[in-house]
Amino acid sequence: MDALKIVVLVLHLLGLLAIVGSVVVRRGVPTPALVWGARAQILTGLVLVGINEAGDGEVNHTKIAVKLLVALGVAACAEIAAGRERRGQGNPNLVHAAGALAIVNTLVAVLWN
Repeated sequence: MDALKIVVLVLHLLGLLAIVGSVVVRRGVPTPALVWGARAQILTGLVLVGINEAGDGEVNHTKIAVKLLVALGVAACAEIAAGRERRGQGNPNLVHAAGALAIVNTLVAVLWN
């Protein structure tokens, strides 16, 4: 179970890297990495919660709920920005909002005890 948790955690961090990296490198242009990173964050985050629930780990459900809502906000901003970009109506503010929310979610994960 520990090996699975480590693999999923690495995938979760790679999703974060895809989001923040896309925002920093492309500066307001949505990329497939941004969208897939946001999707990966939600999926791997839920798997990590499931692994902790199945094991002996204690889970703070309020913290998880807040993080899920923020992650859904990241995914919504990324999906809407990508859709608008395909239609030629790009909005860099949505991309920046996705990156900022991803950082907020990281801060919640690290600082909330």
